[in-house]
Amino acid sequence: MTRPILAMIALSLVLAGCSGVRNSRMNPMNWFGSSTEESQLGPISLETDNRALVHSVTGLSIERTSSGGLVRAEAQMPGQGWWDAALVAENNGRPVNGVLTYRFVAAAPRSAAPTGRPQTLVVATPVSEYLLEEVTTVVVQGASNSRTVRR
Repeated sequence: MTRPILAMIALSLVLAGCSGVRNSRMNPMNWFGSSTEESQLGPISLETDNRALVHSVTGLSIERTSSGGLVRAEAQMPGQGWWDAALVAENNGRPVNGVLTYRFVAAAPRSAAPTGRPQTLVVATPVSEYLLEEVTTVVVQGASNSRTVRR
């Protein structure tokens, strides 16, 4: 009779200790907070990519996947017709001092001037779990601003 009681007490102590995981870095939901906007300080080089930087990055989030994470960014464009949007990794996709940087680019409309109401672009790129271990900050750059997510 005492064995089941001791087992129940031990089990309840172990389960009570699990509540500390909720606020720890082991919980993937605590990896990155909400994004913040930062103004662009200087020009960004577009080496071989002919796509333009998006006008304004309006959203940034890191979503957990089974193989790591998904960097998801949103941008507001001045008109319709923008296409071939992508997040282009800087520094060959390697973090520098814990900062992983992307440029949010899109191809301009084929017509002479973008028309209509503003267009929202949404892109995402996968990041491996191995790479996320080295990352403390993710930055997505646009032409007029950048958005940052920190651990």
